Amino acid sequence: MIRSFYSAVSGMITQEAKQDVITNNLANANTVGFKQDDLRVKSFNDMLLQNYDKTEGNRSVRNIIGSISLGSGIDSVKTGFTQGSIDSTGVSTDFAIDGRGFFTVRGQDGKEYYTRDGHFHVNTNGVLVNDAGDSVLARNTRTGALGEMNVGNGNMTSDDHGNINIDGTPSYKLYTVDFNDYNTLTKVGDNLYTGTNAAETNVVVRQKSLEKSNVNIVNTMSQLMTTMRSFETDQKAVQSIDETLEKLINEGGKV
Repeated sequence: MIRSFYSAVSGMITQEAKQDVITNNLANANTVGFKQDDLRVKSFNDMLLQNYDKTEGNRSVRNIIGSISLGSGIDSVKTGFTQGSIDSTGVSTDFAIDGRGFFTVRGQDGKEYYTRDGHFHVNTNGVLVNDAGDSVLARNTRTGALGEMNVGNGNMTSDDHGNINIDGTPSYKLYTVDFNDYNTLTKVGDNLYTGTNAAETNVVVRQKSLEKSNVNIVNTMSQLMTTMRSFETDQKAVQSIDETLEKLINEGGKV
């Protein structure tokens, strides 16, 4: 009885965590370049049930009854990196990657981060930055040095590989990278990722465009409803077990 109570509660905890992930996906359905998450659930190892009630002759022998699940738990949260649709914006500082790859920015802590969000703008110092104020990294065409892009008040144009011209002069190449294994990437907020073994690579870059999130609202709403129903089912099971235990304690004690 107590074991079934713990199993039902573990189900509630898991479904609640899954709801949090799904609602976060819905909240970011209109976030540029957002990639939806999926919470993976695992089952605890089943417990083997057995007793020695079975007898053979004058000897008790082991009788295998079966197995019982000890409930479910959170395995991991995986990010799906499928391509979102690309929409034209007409804004020269907007960029989208068509296919694999990531833009690279330098955070205010000096570390490099990776993003699919190409909603950039030029700050008061003439530097191309993201919405959080992190500098967009690029290679200087003349020196090959990696650093921020000083656009100033110039007219910025880009080809399909991220080669940037300022007022018609070749000036920078967007520093884009890719990873062999996207499972090494970790979300850190502000639509940014950290990862290991980033490799500089050529990607297809669309200027004056933005990649929408890959959240399918209809499917995600359906997942949310299913998860809520599962939570309610586990909740009712907990209530039923609690009532049964209360009767067992109160009425069993009278015998």
